[in-house]
Amino acid sequence: MPIRIPDGLPARDVLVREGIQIMDESAAIRQDIRPLQIGLLNLMPNKIITESQIARLVGSSPLQVELTLVRIGSHQAKNTSEEHLINFYHTWDEIKDRKFDGFVITGAPIETLPFEDVTYWPEMEKILDWTTTHVHSSFFVCWGAMAAAWHFHRVPKYELPQKAFGVFRHRNLAPASPYLSGFSDDFQVSVSRWTEVRRADLTPDFDVLMESDETGLCLLHEKFANRLYIFNHIEYDSGTLADEYFRDVKAGKPISVPNNYFPDDDPGRKPLNRWRSHAFLLFGNWINQVYQTTPFDLVDVGNDRLEGVRKEAV
Repeated sequence: MPIRIPDGLPARDVLVREGIQIMDESAAIRQDIRPLQIGLLNLMPNKIITESQIARLVGSSPLQVELTLVRIGSHQAKNTSEEHLINFYHTWDEIKDRKFDGFVITGAPIETLPFEDVTYWPEMEKILDWTTTHVHSSFFVCWGAMAAAWHFHRVPKYELPQKAFGVFRHRNLAPASPYLSGFSDDFQVSVSRWTEVRRADLTPDFDVLMESDETGLCLLHEKFANRLYIFNHIEYDSGTLADEYFRDVKAGKPISVPNNYFPDDDPGRKPLNRWRSHAFLLFGNWINQVYQTTPFDLVDVGNDRLEGVRKEAV
């Protein structure tokens, strides 16, 4: 089935050119099935690029998916037009009474800041708590994953001496996991971060699914609330690391050539995408698991966790 996204969203043209099927409202109504409700809390500066990256992966599923774009209400975006935000985004306050089958929270370029120093951290904590009772399965990405691990389990993050930047080999540590169905034993993932989470700090709540000898933890699963935490950017486009590299070079910031990215480490040559197929696999597996396990009636999402949440609050 195709993905259903708002009419006029710039990501629509990108996805159509790539062969991703897009469904309009009239076609969706004709189908006698309930589309999966997937929310995307987009914390990245260039929201249009991130919309396309996530919609591309979510839209590759054979299931019908309706994507809702969400933003932080207490933060003023500087790199996306107000018109785009008004036309296509909801603040969290506007959707907090809804329930979702799946919810993605992206990274943000603030990872060296202590969580409590992030201007919108109070709202972020409310959103994370809300995912427990209003979302069947959450997928946290990069800073979003670190924020969730800290909020729920007080797992700290550590600043790296230099940026983990490039394409790195990773190992499949849980071949039987439904989230890694079809994965190779050894594969490559795009990495771009200044901080890390360490295995020694993990609580027993986590299962480690992916890890790199060079850059450490990549993908964790938490059975409670069906949470996935990925610390790297498997969703990145082929040229995203190049864009980040040339941006920092232009700004005069210290930055190394991305590892194993440009052919012969030559920034003048076009990079090859070595992680695309596994990105589609991971998100496809996640959507499939959401479909297999979510309640038929959205009203029932999260109800089985309410008692546990009440006990934690006491």
